[in-house]
Amino acid sequence: MQRHSLTLGQCASLACLLEVSIPKPGNVHRGADFENVTFYHFAAAAGLIAPIIEAAPARRVGETILTAVASTRLAVATNTNLGTLMLMAPLAKVPREAPLATGVVRVLAELDATDARCVYEAIRLAQAGGLGRVDQADVADDPPADLLAAMRLAADRDLVARQYANNFAEVLSMVVPWLAGEMNQGRGLVQAVRTAQLRLLAEFPDSLIARKCGLAIAEQASALARAALAAGPPGEDAHEEIVAELDFWLRSDGHRRNPGTTADLLAAGLFAALRDGIIEMPLKF
Repeated sequence: MQRHSLTLGQCASLACLLEVSIPKPGNVHRGADFENVTFYHFAAAAGLIAPIIEAAPARRVGETILTAVASTRLAVATNTNLGTLMLMAPLAKVPREAPLATGVVRVLAELDATDARCVYEAIRLAQAGGLGRVDQADVADDPPADLLAAMRLAADRDLVARQYANNFAEVLSMVVPWLAGEMNQGRGLVQAVRTAQLRLLAEFPDSLIARKCGLAIAEQASALARAALAAGPPGEDAHEEIVAELDFWLRSDGHRRNPGTTADLLAAGLFAALRDGIIEMPLKF
């Protein structure tokens, strides 16, 4: 039997803690809070979800998401982890001995109306911001019979939903290899996560920014991320100047430009990399 250095619960909590602790443009981290949510909120949520993700293989995906959101809301009166939990729950459901890429396909195929009811309830309980109204499968309406179909309807406007529609392609085929590539070149986790964030933001306009501020603003954030990557490697003045400009711009307008969906995909990628031992112990920062 394969031995794993970290349990699923440890992988989940550590992934969330790494994501929020490592300074990244526009996101909450240990040196930058928002007015209504702080580093401590995210840290508390990271600890609360561990036993729930640990039990995920024996539960339905929707039940795991709803239970984790409800547990978080007992201690944290704001949404810190809905998107992250929606991504982690299907990955955690995959048997530990199975590869994530093939295992998650089977997990997603088994989603049903019960999962849809739980996920819709979790979304309402979390009070996620900027959702607005849509014509089909709106979260304010009755839950659909087919959660996967609802996610496919939202895939063009929401990166979390897109992972359900495309078998977690961005998380497993982009974020995880990006993290691995940086670390294989001898770089620590801090730089690996920061670079992965820029690459993801450069490639995909952040869904949360688009919902709150419009697609044009989200695309502007992507353009700044691409400029930072093109300016040279981390540590060089040109790169760091553009990253600082991006960080300042994202934190303007009352933090409405927070790239929160990008952070959710990073946390899911960190979870996958920890689960599979791609991020080795002891951690190298």
